[in-house]
Amino acid sequence: MAVTSASGPTVPASRRVLAVMVMVPLLAALALWAFAWPATRMAPRDLPLGVAGPAAAAAPLEQRLAAREGAFEIHRYADEAAARAAVRNREVYGAVVVTPQGPQLLTASAASPVVAQLLTQAVAAQSPPGAPAVPVTDVVPTPAADARGAAFGASVLPLALAGVAAGALVSLSGLRGGRAVTAVLGAAALVGLTGAALAHSWLGVLTGNWWAEAGVLALTVAAVAGGVAGLHALLGKPGIGLGVLLVVLLGNPFSGAAGAPHLLPEPAGLVGQWLPPGAGSSLLRSAAFFDGAGAAVPALVLSLWAVLGVTAVLVADRRRPAPAAGTSAAPVPSQAAAAPAPRP
Repeated sequence: MAVTSASGPTVPASRRVLAVMVMVPLLAALALWAFAWPATRMAPRDLPLGVAGPAAAAAPLEQRLAAREGAFEIHRYADEAAARAAVRNREVYGAVVVTPQGPQLLTASAASPVVAQLLTQAVAAQSPPGAPAVPVTDVVPTPAADARGAAFGASVLPLALAGVAAGALVSLSGLRGGRAVTAVLGAAALVGLTGAALAHSWLGVLTGNWWAEAGVLALTVAAVAGGVAGLHALLGKPGIGLGVLLVVLLGNPFSGAAGAPHLLPEPAGLVGQWLPPGAGSSLLRSAAFFDGAGAAVPALVLSLWAVLGVTAVLVADRRRPAPAAGTSAAPVPSQAAAAPAPRP
């Protein structure tokens, strides 16, 4: 039986029941695919890796690493100093230095503890049987409070949820134009300050400049909130659902925060870096552990999301029809009914 309302007939109850029964399993399947597929396909894919040392000595090692087709993107450096600088500048995840005493490995667990462990195993596999263990130097280590990087990886989802909540609340509360933009930016700034106070000052999992980290956290939330509010301004309530899909169901598992974008199957690794969670995690690594190295591209991505989102909010507000001149609000029915009837 169809349900009717003052505005006309609505969708029959049977169809709504069927829609729920179909949509929930589809969303569950999408979530399982988005989260489980990248996790089960993690492997190095064009992972930037440096090789340093004399060309004659480094060439055999370079050839053995290149034999793992598609796994590593080899960068050549003249000596150990150049390789260390490349690791600190986030040009490579690590570097193998060939010396007369044997190969040495430089890693940066702050860039990804998973990659640092993977490189250690890969270089050890290239050593002849019975050879001594390859010395490993962690050039940019993770903080002692987060040696495995678990807390850093877990920070992506709360930021995504905070941004989605801010964008949805601003949209559904009826805020428009400049007030909506002020609410989005104000909420993002407060989240950034709170996040830096918790992650840096209390937990100690971030060790860079405090204000830079707070700015990155705020920009990440502003990108998500602005994007959700902008999609709502353009598409209505379905825009909020699209924002949740992009940010939570795709952006979070495709961010590479728990491992590295170069470990995810394509195109997940690339797509994730163009969504706010992936760009935000990359920018936060740069600010927290690498003195801003490698920050340009993720900062640009987040800025584009934030700017385009608030621009959509402002444009949609300007396109709203203004009330006609000389018109006034219709009388409230209850007040009209309460007014006494004129006497004959």
